[in-house]
Amino acid sequence: MKKISLIIVGFGVIGAGFARILHEKKDYLRDLGLEYKVVAVCEKEGSIISDEGIDLGDVLRLADGKKLAQHSGWTKKKSMQVLDEVKADIVLELTPGDVKRGEPGYGHIKKALSGGMHVVTSNKSPIALHYGELKRLAEENNLKLRYEAAVGGAIPLLNLRDKCLKINEIKSVYGILNGTTNYVLSKMVEEGISLENALDEARELGIAESDPSYDIDGLDTALKVVILANNLLGRDVSFEDIRVQGIRDITSEAVQLAIKHGYVIKLIGDVGRGEVSPRLIPVEHPLNVSGSLNAVLLDSDVAGELTLIGYGAGARQTASSIFSDLTEVTQFV
Repeated sequence: MKKISLIIVGFGVIGAGFARILHEKKDYLRDLGLEYKVVAVCEKEGSIISDEGIDLGDVLRLADGKKLAQHSGWTKKKSMQVLDEVKADIVLELTPGDVKRGEPGYGHIKKALSGGMHVVTSNKSPIALHYGELKRLAEENNLKLRYEAAVGGAIPLLNLRDKCLKINEIKSVYGILNGTTNYVLSKMVEEGISLENALDEARELGIAESDPSYDIDGLDTALKVVILANNLLGRDVSFEDIRVQGIRDITSEAVQLAIKHGYVIKLIGDVGRGEVSPRLIPVEHPLNVSGSLNAVLLDSDVAGELTLIGYGAGARQTASSIFSDLTEVTQFV
């Protein structure tokens, strides 16, 4: 049995979602010869620490009631201090990101790599904003930095290339990379409502944040375009290089006019062109997917054009990609 110790940094929707799947799948993982022990869970107000391993069932029950501080292993130590003092094989950096500086994830990842710990992250901001530095730091310390879950939720864009398309040169990648904007635009098509009314419905369902600017202004998609350009196309692209136009100015009249002529409007991230913009997509096109689905067209020199469709967000879907990276990194522990 291979035993691997983990630190989970960030226990919101994604962190708790990962922990829930890890708890559910522990017997399955043991059958594979893998035993994962969580030695620390870090949240904004403090951390739970246990060298013997934390009972995730207990932590999840407390988290559901917003009572993490009642755990017997609770301490007011913040994540950076925990990463200094507690040693693990792999750090899971699962905090939300800041588009301006990439914090707090940027600091967490640097601290973990500098401390000799591999990193798996779902946090797109530090990878998009500090890719070169973090990649070099991982290589210098002979460590792995994996971030499949930062782009496309459950869609295996990065691992598909690494595992199944190694002989291929990726020529272009473009598509719908944000579920919130796709949900809003789909509702505008299907119900003829305004962008604001569609956003209100998305908020009620938890698909959109109370302030959805990050999504509808195209910033979330732009971060993903940067990551894909650097990883899949081998470029050296920064966030400032991406031309960004969101969907804020799309009217119900524009949507209905597009439908009249056989088109729908979708927010497209074009990796090759370094652009995020609303585009007219033919109704019968494979990128015409509804709801909060993501859809990506990947064109390569040998395999040709591939279409990947799936949920680009959600705790369980993102956990699928996190586990894909986690089991890969486990080989190097």
